[in-house]
Amino acid sequence: MVGTVFRNARIVLADTVIDGSVAVQDGVITAIDEGTSQSGEDMEGDYLIPGLVELHTDHLENHYRPRPGVFWDPLSSLHAHDVQIAGSGITTVFDAVRIGSDPDLPGMGAHVDKLTGAIASGRHDGWLRAEHFVHLRCELPTPDVIEQFDAYADSEQTRLASVMDHTPGQRQFRSMEDYRRFYKDKMGRTPEEVEAYLAERQFEHDSYAGPSRKHIVERAKELGLRLASHDDTTLAHIEEAVADGVAIAEFPTTLEAASAAHDAGLAILMGAPNVVRGRSHSGNISATDLVRAGLLDILSSDYVPLALLQAAFVLPQRVDGLSLPKALATVTSNPARAAGLDDRGEIAVGKRGDMVRVRMVGDLAVVRSVWRQGIRVS
Repeated sequence: MVGTVFRNARIVLADTVIDGSVAVQDGVITAIDEGTSQSGEDMEGDYLIPGLVELHTDHLENHYRPRPGVFWDPLSSLHAHDVQIAGSGITTVFDAVRIGSDPDLPGMGAHVDKLTGAIASGRHDGWLRAEHFVHLRCELPTPDVIEQFDAYADSEQTRLASVMDHTPGQRQFRSMEDYRRFYKDKMGRTPEEVEAYLAERQFEHDSYAGPSRKHIVERAKELGLRLASHDDTTLAHIEEAVADGVAIAEFPTTLEAASAAHDAGLAILMGAPNVVRGRSHSGNISATDLVRAGLLDILSSDYVPLALLQAAFVLPQRVDGLSLPKALATVTSNPARAAGLDDRGEIAVGKRGDMVRVRMVGDLAVVRSVWRQGIRVS
């Protein structure tokens, strides 16, 4: 029987903040008491919050491919990623792994196999600090996305899949002129090369996007795999998502799409870096504006793990009437619920002892300690 008491803490519950203690026994919260306690680990008045739940982060891929043409050992990449994830207060993470060939990254299938294999190894061998799942990011207009989806979708560690279409002129890249400028500057291509590239991408979209989406949606339903839609921009995109049984709308790019997703009961996910920076890096709608409109349910760290915690503590300062418990729900209970993980995301009796000790240093939320199922991991 392994038990721990965390005392002298400012405990963030679902709807209030109390001063008191939390008891964890065998990885599960067994008691929450207000007032002082003389026994247990002293939190020194710091916040005690639920472990953060991250549904979409590209951070593992960034460690695996730190520079163009450079690929790091996958287990070493996962180790570095895991250390930063846990150190940022994230105790449950869905590692986003792109499937579907990429003209700028040959051999995508081999890379997917290495990354998912590393996650499986880390889970099996028990050395990971956070609990890791796989989020398959399915690039629909590609010739091999169905093959790769079928190879990994029924894995025990795969718990989420998103349907994406980054074809120029679609969704996030709906402005062709902006895309031409982006691709020309990024890749250093001539105007003629850019036009040839755009024509090839459009051909692939027309050939593969529709059949790929149909297959992935049907197979996900058979497996009970939760689905997310990516970069919804129009009412038609939301209608399609609803018809496909999608549960999460990731990064809607317009207020129109976000409003329609909310009305349809989809959980709306936006990037925490968008909140911290105060704007989208690609010029789309502000996540903070969606919070003010009551249209945001979940935050994702996306490409900066610590942004998840930072955004949750920044939001109450920027949005009138938003409490800290409500802000923290966007990074704890809401993503847990959307992913079907009802055993975590809240400091409550019977929930997992996934908790984070946070101290405020000025306006900055600093992680002091992290526990997963009552065991300290950072």
